[in-house]
Amino acid sequence: MDREHIVHQNFLSRVAAQGFAPSKDIHASNLTAADAIAIYTSQVQSRQLDRTSRAMQRAGQGYYTIGSSGHEGMAAVAAALRPTDMAFCHYRDAAFFIRRAQQVQGQTPVKDILLSFAASSDDPISGGRHKVLGSKALNIPPQTSTIASHLPKALGAAYSVGLAKRNRPEFQVMPEDAIISVSFGDASANHSTAQGAFNTACWTAFQNVPLPLLFICEDNGIGISTTTPAGWIAQSFSVRPGLKYFACDGLDLFDTFNTTQAAAAFVRLRKKPAFLHIRCVRLLGHAGSDVETTYRAHADIEADEAADPLINSAALLINKGWLTPEQAIEIYTQAGQSCANISKRAVTRPRLKTAKQVMASIVPLKRRCAPSNGPTDAARATAFGSDFKVMSQPQTMNKLINWALTDLMLDHSDIILAGEDIAAKGGVYGVTNKLVNRFGRDRVINTILDEQSILGLAVGLAHNGFLPIPEIQFLAYLHNAEDQIRGEAATLPFFSNGQFTNPMVLRVAGLGYQRGFGGHFHNDNSLAVLRDIPGLIVACPSDGADAVRVLRECVRLAREEQRVVVFVEPIALYTMKDLHAEKDGGWLSVYPDHSEVAPFGDVAVHGTGKDIAIVTYGNGFYLSRQAAKVLRDDHDIASTIIDLRWLLPLPADALLAATKGFEKILFVDECRKSGNVSEELMTLFAEKSSAKPARLTATDSFIATGPAFGATLPSRDGIVEAALTLLRD
Repeated sequence: MDREHIVHQNFLSRVAAQGFAPSKDIHASNLTAADAIAIYTSQVQSRQLDRTSRAMQRAGQGYYTIGSSGHEGMAAVAAALRPTDMAFCHYRDAAFFIRRAQQVQGQTPVKDILLSFAASSDDPISGGRHKVLGSKALNIPPQTSTIASHLPKALGAAYSVGLAKRNRPEFQVMPEDAIISVSFGDASANHSTAQGAFNTACWTAFQNVPLPLLFICEDNGIGISTTTPAGWIAQSFSVRPGLKYFACDGLDLFDTFNTTQAAAAFVRLRKKPAFLHIRCVRLLGHAGSDVETTYRAHADIEADEAADPLINSAALLINKGWLTPEQAIEIYTQAGQSCANISKRAVTRPRLKTAKQVMASIVPLKRRCAPSNGPTDAARATAFGSDFKVMSQPQTMNKLINWALTDLMLDHSDIILAGEDIAAKGGVYGVTNKLVNRFGRDRVINTILDEQSILGLAVGLAHNGFLPIPEIQFLAYLHNAEDQIRGEAATLPFFSNGQFTNPMVLRVAGLGYQRGFGGHFHNDNSLAVLRDIPGLIVACPSDGADAVRVLRECVRLAREEQRVVVFVEPIALYTMKDLHAEKDGGWLSVYPDHSEVAPFGDVAVHGTGKDIAIVTYGNGFYLSRQAAKVLRDDHDIASTIIDLRWLLPLPADALLAATKGFEKILFVDECRKSGNVSEELMTLFAEKSSAKPARLTATDSFIATGPAFGATLPSRDGIVEAALTLLRD
């Protein structure tokens, strides 16, 4: 049977007949009649939007949506919070969105949501790219799926509130007394990402670090078709150390408002996280295409329908004498008519048609940043200490990156470093050594051992105007959390039409060639996990001086162009000193002048030989330099080596220009043969160049520990052999 029609008729008949207990207890509340009726109106509008979206889909004018029916209690949650409190919303939070919009002048939430349902480019948040709940004016960043992946960044945003009081960023968004709310379903609470966020919040609160974060669990007892055991959420979250537990009946707008108000007051005053457990029901199935009668018992469906929060809200207001049954029905009917009328206009509005239109928001607009001439000599002398006296001497890459970070942090007070072991220890390889002494624990944050929380912290910090530079200790560890980049950071400007951004520079120690340490988990030679993320920038330096230049450009890209950048640091080159012979110091570099940068999209060219061009990056550049000497000394072959620097997007124009005139081009890719840079290079030259290309790559294998550490990787001799073979062909 048509459950939508049944739910609709149940509401009309029961409210008209006052088919509910007139003696229902009404909790004492400071809600006025006008406030309570406004909450009810938001709930009604949310329900009618669900009905309208289904009608649009039946007419072929609407697209995939997930309804909010049964979760209308979230309107009372919005009423108890402030519009300045950033909210990361569950996809069933239309009532929350509508009620918050009613608190901010000039908002048209019903129209906006219907434009989103219609996938119109007039949709003010996504520009027609997705059905999302979001608004810049309402401090609601859009979420697409919200299966727990938004919890880590909500935690980061909450941490940023206290941090901004101690270190105000240039582009601060949130007021000092803001709290952050993040809502999700009972099924999502079981996700490992959610559990990591809960644990990190408790770990942070346990140390009395300010974290004004309100978790909101909308418990309707079912996740798509899998039921949540009765009592599971309460038992799981009522006893967690450092997490204050509140519970309310989301079917009762007064109870929900009162409890949310108490929870928000606790979080705002105590600066500690709380967990708000809201009882809901799910009406009309999981999503628009869902037929829940195929997997749920009719008795269970009917029990939820009998507990309809709209009927309960009408009953409360009627029993209190604030509405008559006729008025309650009139509000409902008028909302339905209004939604239908607006939808007729919404489906006529323009939609995206071309790839260019769809992709327009992948790269955000540039923003105007305060000009800087770099840190003063006095500030540098104080910060660098004894290092200041040796800055003119050649150094290893890890030391030069450390100095670059120091200068950048002196220059930009909104830069925050975060990662495991980066403070007192200085990271596994000493790259962040002394930085916590130079800048303090507010700017060099030792995090919990959880990559999802590290990246979520970074995304959240960026939401409040900071420029985070998080660190993932090893490239293989990124796989634990890559969705925080793929599904959260990189998608935010796309799904917000560029209105929200979360720029960052993610430092990752990676690639292979470590002789005595780790095997696969400390030597991961695949960048495939990053290379297909739209809008992402991936950089990889090869020597210390270029690492400084590239890192400076990465920070500029993040600050000014609001980009998400991954800076891959070749582990094996961190402490490399020699190039051709022991103690030759051929791989040491002098710290570049402050004005020197490696422009985005440029390549570095070494040598002037015309016999062959070798295109490479990272450790491949180091090995190619060695191979070039052998080719010259033993085979009288003159080569030019081109260091890519930028791996995503590839610097195609600069690369084609640098290789113009070469008949033979060898690509040396230290990553695996499948899914990595060499594949795109071969395609590029097949399409755009008449030169004959060949490639030398690592094999499709994990890396071993011990003497075979380099067996699967390109080598100096392998490059020489590949070059000779290409030249003979």
